[in-house]
Amino acid sequence: MGIPGSGLAKGLAVTLRTMTRKSHTAQYPDAQPELPPRTRGVIGLFEENCTVCMLCARECPDWCIYIDSHKETVPPAAPGGRERSRNVLDRFAIDFALCMYCGICIEVCPFDALFWSPEFEYAEEDIRDLTHERDKLREWMWTVPAPPALDPRAEEPKEIAAARKAADKLAAEAAAAAAQAAEAAQAEAERGSGGTDASGTANETENETENETENETENETESGTESGTANGNGAAS
Repeated sequence: MGIPGSGLAKGLAVTLRTMTRKSHTAQYPDAQPELPPRTRGVIGLFEENCTVCMLCARECPDWCIYIDSHKETVPPAAPGGRERSRNVLDRFAIDFALCMYCGICIEVCPFDALFWSPEFEYAEEDIRDLTHERDKLREWMWTVPAPPALDPRAEEPKEIAAARKAADKLAAEAAAAAAQAAEAAQAEAERGSGGTDASGTANETENETENETENETENETESGTESGTANGNGAAS
């Protein structure tokens, strides 16, 4: 059995020790606290990635996520195709008065639409105002810190590898198309120069033919004139 009053004495000893130490008080809100990178403050929504699959709302143990949506008909991408329907998000709200920050909704989201944000200054005077709609959740999305750098010796993620492979394929197709266009332009230029040479040769041939015809005509005229003159002279004699 302990000595009566020993607990009180230990408590007073701790108080006396801390009284002699210099305090380190953070002057909040003038000085913002330095939070760890994985701080669970609020949940940010990246609306473009949300497909309204409802997994987050179904898996939430507190049922604090409210989602409304409607279906829209998408016209076919190609002629003769089939129309498709897609879900369009109308409302995405989280009641932070019920949320227990377990992070299950973030873990089960298959399309990376929910993220942890270190923001924590969202206190309200009325508890009903702690239900934040998608506009506020989207604003918190831009406060989400960048993910930590990967280990340089780690295997490349499949998504990045697939994206790089697709980019290389597109670049190869573009290079092949450019090469074909250059070859076609060169062939067209060669055909144009060949046509010019042929037309020049044809013009030269025509000129030579005309010159030969003129020469023959002149020779015949001269010979005819000379024979006529000789006949005239013979008749006169």
